[in-house]
Amino acid sequence: MSLVAREISYSYVPEKLVLDGVSLRVDTGDVFFLLGANGSGKTTLLECLCGVRFPQKGEVVVDGVALSSLSPRERAKRIAYVPQFPEAVFAYTVEEMVIFGRAPRVGPFGQPGKKDWEKAEKALELVGLWALRGRAVNTLSGGERRLVLIARGLVQEAPYLLLDEPDAHLDPANQHRVLSVVRNLAKQGLGVVATTHNPNSALLYGKRVLLLNSGKTLAAGEPSSVLSPEILEKAYSIPFRVLGDGAGLRAFLPRVDSA
Repeated sequence: MSLVAREISYSYVPEKLVLDGVSLRVDTGDVFFLLGANGSGKTTLLECLCGVRFPQKGEVVVDGVALSSLSPRERAKRIAYVPQFPEAVFAYTVEEMVIFGRAPRVGPFGQPGKKDWEKAEKALELVGLWALRGRAVNTLSGGERRLVLIARGLVQEAPYLLLDEPDAHLDPANQHRVLSVVRNLAKQGLGVVATTHNPNSALLYGKRVLLLNSGKTLAAGEPSSVLSPEILEKAYSIPFRVLGDGAGLRAFLPRVDSA
């Protein structure tokens, strides 16, 4: 099973491509990171992969079926999309927020039944938030809210989960908590695609990575093979250096000249 983009191009205005001939393949069990500077096309690519947008050229295929041929409800059964968390307007409880993810399974005029609430319970247990099920979402920490949205994506029971910057604006402990959950979900068979600004997130938690530069593929492959100071400098237009402990672990930092 795979989610495939084939030479897709997208523009918001004519003759100004945001994506230019980008291809990728995500298999179930993968954690696939999209890297690139602001404006490089990461979120647009994520939205094309789930059908929020459709490329003007190329195609997206999910498990052998063209995404454009599926209804919104059918797309939602195959691909769950978790955007960056907006401010909660209403004080929904954690459990209520998660049950919204059952909408593609329940239907537009249906009501969640016992099975749906059981799915919500299981999803909250998977992300470690069952104890907070009665809390108002707008009282949670940033990391907890990210996990709530991941749980909402899980209850769609889609084989692919797309996450827009799940590690953004979180302290190191919460970044690790969220990305460890993501990695464990992939081990259970989900195909996960996540955007990030942190190359170390891809290096530590990812199986594959694609770097975008002005809408084009700069590099793609296994993070340990693809990521280097040279390629990151091309992506972000600043110099990087690599740190290692001699045991194979590495991290990338911007290179700062001494005063």
